[in-house]
Amino acid sequence: MSGQPAPGSVTGMRIEDYAMIGDMQSAALIGRDGSIDWLCLPRFDSPSCFTRLLGDESNGFWRLAAAGHEQATRRAYVEDTLILETVWETPTGAVKVIDFMPSRHANPDLVRIVEGLSGTVEMTTEIRIRFDYGRIVPWVRRSNGHLHAIGGPDSVWIHSGVPLHGGDYRHRATFTVAAGERVPFVFTWHPSHEPEPERIDPLEQLAETRLLWEEWVSRCGYRGPWRDAVVRSLITLKALTYSPTGGIVAAPTTSLPEHLGGVRNWDYRYCWLRDASMTLDALTGAGYVEEADAWRSWLLRAIAGRPEDVQVLYGVAGERRLPEMTLDWLQGYEDSTPVRIGNGAATQLQLDIYGEFVDALYQARKQGMAPDDHAWALVTKVMEFFEHNWDQPDEGLWEVRGPRRHFVHSKVMAWVAADRMVRVIEELGRRGDVERWRALRDRIHAEVCDKGYDPVRNTFTQSYGSREL
Repeated sequence: MSGQPAPGSVTGMRIEDYAMIGDMQSAALIGRDGSIDWLCLPRFDSPSCFTRLLGDESNGFWRLAAAGHEQATRRAYVEDTLILETVWETPTGAVKVIDFMPSRHANPDLVRIVEGLSGTVEMTTEIRIRFDYGRIVPWVRRSNGHLHAIGGPDSVWIHSGVPLHGGDYRHRATFTVAAGERVPFVFTWHPSHEPEPERIDPLEQLAETRLLWEEWVSRCGYRGPWRDAVVRSLITLKALTYSPTGGIVAAPTTSLPEHLGGVRNWDYRYCWLRDASMTLDALTGAGYVEEADAWRSWLLRAIAGRPEDVQVLYGVAGERRLPEMTLDWLQGYEDSTPVRIGNGAATQLQLDIYGEFVDALYQARKQGMAPDDHAWALVTKVMEFFEHNWDQPDEGLWEVRGPRRHFVHSKVMAWVAADRMVRVIEELGRRGDVERWRALRDRIHAEVCDKGYDPVRNTFTQSYGSREL
């Protein structure tokens, strides 16, 4: 659904006009106009080098499109992959642009291949590289016919047979593609202190990337009627997994507003225990136990230490300090400010996460994940702390930035945590004081029904004594 240009939008692109590609370490968003408007390298939570999504053209983008055409004719992913094909039909012919990020070797690469389908088509490309969330204009020079941009710690090479001409802090080119021709562009990031990275073969990487995704999808255990939708969702969830550590990010973006023009614009490029638990449940339900095992290992590293120090969210490698700040030089998505990086919710108390991650581990074990004595010992120790703190007020699922409350959802998820401890002992044969956890489960149930339920309106409330649902 393309929709009409949204009020206040710089690019005319709504969020549903973007498609995502990625390499399971970062991700790019590509609009229907053929423009990459968001890309952070080398990680999901690194500073972006294309930031038009949250600003304007001066903050960086890379457009590749048929000359004189605002939006593509159609686009779709290549079968069961994260390879995007965008088709441009013109009076003189048709082309498709193939966008993907190959599995990472030494450095992250982004590949765009223009392939002629019929006739001849004049294509245009414009690229503005802006490091540090659109703030740093890099120094760009030509080396052996290719572009090299450098600014602070970041360096990018653009390899292509198409000459890119500079001017006004941007690079442009116009070229013609005939039926059967393929014109590749390769965008490679590396630390600026390192030498030029080894070049990849874009066509070879296209074939390898397709095989990688097809092999992964072939292991899907879902056999229901909505296969295409389920597989596409699973691919997206897999793409949000940071493969080096097993951490799962909530989103590849920051500061997309809950309400247009509002201020609840948060950075979601981190690993929430809640979101990751739900993702894990979806993946294990489809037979992807390997991902569950990798996430369990990430979890054990992230929360290792004192039980009282368990956080709501972590960085993709388990980082705990995620200081929040605003980027005042960006005008925000459809003028929704402030634009934030980092997330202050990392220091909040959200008691529901205990229920979510204990349930996720329980469900993964039920789906076939091998037992781990170290994991059980750590969970038991964390739950001993939780046993004495579940009845505290917290910021809850909504991450309120105000006085803590006794949120009913948090209490119900506390019940889940106790219930899953009972089930792990009874159903999975783990050693533990089952009567202890059963008593805690019953106590929480009684309190929620007594304090979190409004008999007059016959409904549960948002928090104890509140009118909100």
